[in-house]
This record gives sequence, C-alpha cells and structure tokens, in this order.
Amino acid sequence: MEDNAQRALEHAGRVWDAEILPALHTYIGLPALSPLFDPDWKAHGHLDRAVTLIETWCRSRPVPGLEVEVIVHGDRTPVIWMEIPARGGASNDDTVLLYGHLDKQPEMVGWREGLGPWQPVREGDRLYGRGGADDGYAAFASLTALEILAAEGLPHARCVVLIEACEESGSPDLPHYVEQLASRIGDPSLVICLDSGCGDYERLWGTTSLRGMVTGDLHVDVLREGVHSGDASGVVPSSFRVLRQLLARLEDAETGEILPEALQAPIPPDRVAQARAIATVLGDAVHQKFPFAGETGPVSSDIAELVLNRTWRAALSVTGIGGVPSLADAGNVLRPGTTAKLSLRLPPTVDGAEATARVQALLETDPPYGASVRFEPEAPATGWNAPPFEPWLDQALHRASRACFGPDAAFMGEGGSIPFMGMLGERFPEAQFVITGVLGPGSNAHGPNEFLHVPTGVRLTAAVAQVLAEHADR
Repeated sequence: MEDNAQRALEHAGRVWDAEILPALHTYIGLPALSPLFDPDWKAHGHLDRAVTLIETWCRSRPVPGLEVEVIVHGDRTPVIWMEIPARGGASNDDTVLLYGHLDKQPEMVGWREGLGPWQPVREGDRLYGRGGADDGYAAFASLTALEILAAEGLPHARCVVLIEACEESGSPDLPHYVEQLASRIGDPSLVICLDSGCGDYERLWGTTSLRGMVTGDLHVDVLREGVHSGDASGVVPSSFRVLRQLLARLEDAETGEILPEALQAPIPPDRVAQARAIATVLGDAVHQKFPFAGETGPVSSDIAELVLNRTWRAALSVTGIGGVPSLADAGNVLRPGTTAKLSLRLPPTVDGAEATARVQALLETDPPYGASVRFEPEAPATGWNAPPFEPWLDQALHRASRACFGPDAAFMGEGGSIPFMGMLGERFPEAQFVITGVLGPGSNAHGPNEFLHVPTGVRLTAAVAQVLAEHADR
C-alpha cells in the first residue's frame, strides 16, 4: 500500500473536494442536536435528516458489495449500519468495525462574527461549523477509505460501519443496538474509531486512553421563593454559598485537585512515559492551543504533568448555571435556589457508574444548613485504556503516517470520552483499536468556532485505507 500512497492521497482529495465537503456543508446546516440537548428530537426531525443525508451519500458510493441500512428500534435514536464483504482474498470470517456518530453538541455562545454553529464557512484549510469534525466526517471518510482500496485493487477484511446518533448524550441507546446486532457484528479483530483528536496536524495520531465522566445537575434550594436580600441576607443561607461548600467536597478550590480517592486511579508507568514523550514532541503547544484570556496561563509549567492532567486525572468543570438571572434582570433578591451542571472527568480505569453513585452520595448527604440538595445524574461514562498494539499494527500506523503525512505516528491519551470504546473493549478484549481523528489544535469541539482541518481529513482517509490493507495482509 505504501507504493499506492500518492494515488490514495489524490483519490481521497478528489472525493473530499467533490463529494464530502458539499455533503458536510449540508450536514453542518442541520441542528441535529443529541437527544440530551433536544428532548423533542423526534418531532423536530433534524437527527433524521442527518441520517438520511449520510445514508443517501453512502448508498451512492462505488464500494463493491456495500449494503446500507438504517435501523430504528422503538423510540430509540437510529443507527446507520453498513456492511462490506471482504475482497482481494481476505476472509469474511475476519471483521473490522469502523465507528462514528452524527449527533451534535449545542450551539454554545461566542462564535466570532461571520461564523455560527449551523453556518458552514470555509476559510483556507478550515471548515467551520458544529459537527463537521465531531463527528460528521466519520461516515464519509470510512467509506471513502474502502472506496480507495477497491479502486487500487487492494484487499480488506469484511468491514462493518456503525454510525450512532446519541454519542453526545453518553450513547444510552448503543448497548441495545450492539446487543441486537451482535451476531451481525461478529468478533472484530480491529476497531477503527474516527471520533478522537490529534496533537497537531503534522502526523497520524493514535489515542491510547479516554477519560470517563460523571455528569448531572446539582440542585440547591433554600427558599420557596426569592426574598429581599437586605431583609434575608445574614439570616437565610445563600444557595450559591451552599453550592460552593458542596463543590468543596469534590474539589480543592485552590489547586483543582479532586479530593475523593475513589475518583482517582494509579497512572500506569507506560502512560507516564508516553506523556513525557508527547511533552517533547508538542512542547508548549500542549497549552498554547487554548484561547487564554488576559494573563491567564496553564495550571502547571510542567508539560508532561499537563498531559497527565488532561488524560489520567479527574477534573471538575461547571458547565452551566440555572436559577441565576442575567445581569440586566438581576435585582436585590436572595434567590431561592441555584443549579449547577457538573462535568467530572474520570481517569480511564475508574468505573463511571460507581463514581456517579459516590458523587451523588457525597453531594446529597448531610447538606449544609439542611438545605434541599439533590443531584440528578445523567448517563455515566466509563473510560478506556487501550491494549498494547500488536507489532503489525504498530508498524502499519507508522508506515501510514509516513506515507500520508510525513513523520512517524504519535500516540497519546485524550481527555474526552467515547462511551462506545469502553463498551467494545470489554466486549471484544482480543481486538486491536485504532482511535484517531481530526480534532487538533484550535478545532474547539463543543465550543464556539469549531472547525474541521480539511487536509488532515484527506490524509487521515488515505491512512485508514492503508491500515485496512495491512490488516488484511498481516
């Protein structure tokens, strides 16, 4: 395949320019929010329109033996199922599973002038808009990689492509579909996921671990209705102060360290060594990719520690506040309650369900002043730590990176969650995993000004094709 690399890159480039980018423009224009953020998703129809767009595109591709099916069970979100038979002498008894998702995060504020979440804008190498990089491109790139192999007459094992529609909600429907499709999926020897990040746009990146997550709404109520702050302050406890006290049970306010030992985990020595290697490769880019305001800087000057912080240590973010009026609407009122949406990232080896139960008990037990406190958790996510690469895959990834990017491949953990990976890792313990993606510096998934780096999408597509061919020849 290395000899075919230039043709593969040219093929990928043609399909991206003529076929994928126009489809992604349409896809970005669809506010296909994940069900957690759009409870009326079925009535609104945006997810279904995204499914139809991708299904129609995929059905049109020149991939021999391709079968495309949209599967919907009851009120669950749909999944797109694709199956491609082995070719070039490879075996249909050997399966590769390729994964992606099509649901999106909410709009978020702060998009710069001329950009917006549902407004596709191409500026140089960047395609702006919500979901293009996370993770609308995955279905297109996966099928194009198989199309390249067919055009080049190269082998690949039997492949199945699974595109879900609730990943941003924690994949609550996916276990059901995986169970129902178990006999059709088979026993994959290789899983390829195109929903992760890259440390830079200069090489192929592999994700070696993913953090888990506890999310939910923490409600603190001290009154049945708001009252005059001059009358009540000093008598009635502030719900915001109670909230701060509860968060102090979880987090050291000075350092950000998560305090309960059960929410932390030992970091394997190989991951520590990997973090040090990545610190050498990326240097200050580990933190310079973030849009710090004013004189704000990173929490540490030790680059390797920053890498470990975002990949193997628990960390808390308050991602939303309820019960707080806007500045223009705020009066001299002691508010009856405050609600905070919590996002607690967990080390890859901490069980998400157990952590959620511990957090709920910690926050609700013995509330300050007897305040009404309840934590409403969302679907927990358990992280994932990749098994070691088999020699053939380690070599294939480096060869694909050199052929399609230039330098050798690089590997690091990611701070986010992909619930499907933990599920698959448990279900298929003998499988090899290639977790990669286009979310590099500045791409800002989930935030304002999210973009897809188009050249990386092209190169990654060709690299996946090469890995598939080497898997068949291993």
